[in-house]
Amino acid sequence: MVWRREQARDRFFRKAKEEGYRARSAYKLLELAERYRLIRPGSAILDLGAAPGGWSQVAARLAGPGARLVAVDLTQMAPIPGVRILRCDITDPDCLRQIRDALGGEADVVLSDVAPSTTGIALADHARSIDLSTAALEIARQTLRPGGSFVVKVFRGPDFDGFVAHVRRHFQTARVVVPEATRKESKEAYVVGLGLRH
Repeated sequence: MVWRREQARDRFFRKAKEEGYRARSAYKLLELAERYRLIRPGSAILDLGAAPGGWSQVAARLAGPGARLVAVDLTQMAPIPGVRILRCDITDPDCLRQIRDALGGEADVVLSDVAPSTTGIALADHARSIDLSTAALEIARQTLRPGGSFVVKVFRGPDFDGFVAHVRRHFQTARVVVPEATRKESKEAYVVGLGLRH
């Protein structure tokens, strides 16, 4: 009950309900997309860790008709118009094959809001987040066009700076952003890689 009362007071939760987004996290992507001009009409977009679909909804709206959108998650997702949904594990090599087949070409943007099932043990959760973020980065490197963009959620901790440096090696620019819609108690931040190097 306490959690539900906190949700009711959360303006982003209320706004998501009013505007038809499946999750309050939609506003994180809206902020990032506007700040870095990530999604253009007709873009090819890969959304990793997509459930329940808030980011895919935003991507579909911003990219519009003619876009290619592929959403990937371990869990079942309700359909989203214009989005092809894959159910697979991004740490499984076969998932990359499925993604490439579904994209039918290179992506302009790879998005990853993937997060581990949390244990409440900060170091363990951070380590699992780094593992998933590294898997997302590898998929981005394998699927993005030269000059493409990458956005990934990462839990802060001892290996965070090392991960940012890893992104920086593969992209011309790497930025760390905490969007306004991030809860104050959250350890998450977003790493934005711009301009994939080839």
